[in-house]
Amino acid sequence: MKQKKVLFLSPYPFGKAASQRLKYEQYFSHFEANGFALETSSFMDDKLWAVVYKPGFIFQKIAGTIRGYVRRFFDLFRLAQYDIIYVHLWVTPLGPPIFEWLIKKLSKKIVYDIDDMIYKSEGSAMNNLIFLLKGKEKPIAMMKYADHVITCTPDLNEFAQQYCKHCTDISSTLDTERMFPVNTYTNEKPVVIGWTGTHSTVPYLYLLTNVFQQLAKQRKFKLRVIGNFSFHLDGVDYEYLDWNKEQEAQQLQAIDIGVYPLPTDAWVMGKSGLKALTYMTFALPVVATNVGTAINRVITNNENGILVKTEEEWLEKLKFLIDHPEERARIGKNARQTVLDKFSIEANKPVYLHILKSLVETDNK
Repeated sequence: MKQKKVLFLSPYPFGKAASQRLKYEQYFSHFEANGFALETSSFMDDKLWAVVYKPGFIFQKIAGTIRGYVRRFFDLFRLAQYDIIYVHLWVTPLGPPIFEWLIKKLSKKIVYDIDDMIYKSEGSAMNNLIFLLKGKEKPIAMMKYADHVITCTPDLNEFAQQYCKHCTDISSTLDTERMFPVNTYTNEKPVVIGWTGTHSTVPYLYLLTNVFQQLAKQRKFKLRVIGNFSFHLDGVDYEYLDWNKEQEAQQLQAIDIGVYPLPTDAWVMGKSGLKALTYMTFALPVVATNVGTAINRVITNNENGILVKTEEEWLEKLKFLIDHPEERARIGKNARQTVLDKFSIEANKPVYLHILKSLVETDNK
């Protein structure tokens, strides 16, 4: 069979953003091994990525955005060379879906990959001015234009089905060979409670401020926070680590309990439970806010994780896990098996490949 060509139009440079790294980018070698030739074009270059989420750097951000639009303009002239155009989140970030419409007109087949409800205005961590500039039409337009939509939660998949008849719900998936457990489940040293995330999700961690402060008065533990932001929490023994791709596994292996707090609003219905799955890959017990359908797809309460709703429940369950290492081991090992069975790269290879093959096979008929 002649090699089929796929162009990935992504917001971020390859290997940088979790929404790309832990979804389709992990499958590139598998796609290539099955007859697909791949190219990528990110809107942001490395220079823009380095400053885009930092305060200030206004001129660098404007210049980087202009470079992104120029890059997308030239992308338009080569779309016809590809059998499939794979779009993640948006083609361009600002204004109405003009470039998205042009992509539709100039492309043979389109896959649209969306992993957040970015068309909603309730994003508690989102800059409202930027949201207004972006508008909410782009993702909905892409759902209409796409031949296949890939989502990451049941709620998001149900929404997308209003606009596209071919939708597949694929959660973020984990590399279980690179991310493996080493925890011995003992209390020989203070238990480490861990959280990993970005500048946009750290407000969710601060939801547990009172819980951590109360817990620190009742139990000895260390809080490990991994991210790309400044962090401080009074009254708690904590350590902050800058996230590092090469050291990510080691940074997470030192954790004993993972936490996944979320607010109870419409925005989180698009969350795939990625943080919970990340901890579970390392055979760690996870305590998570019981909100949305995605987390209930990932966690069965008291079997492979613990679901809570109130601050009192958070405090009670964290104390329980600190006091009972044997329960950390039981829940953690069940969690690892869940990832292996349902949320690993190996388990989802056939799903992604089937989508790409179905589009080129349809095109050949």
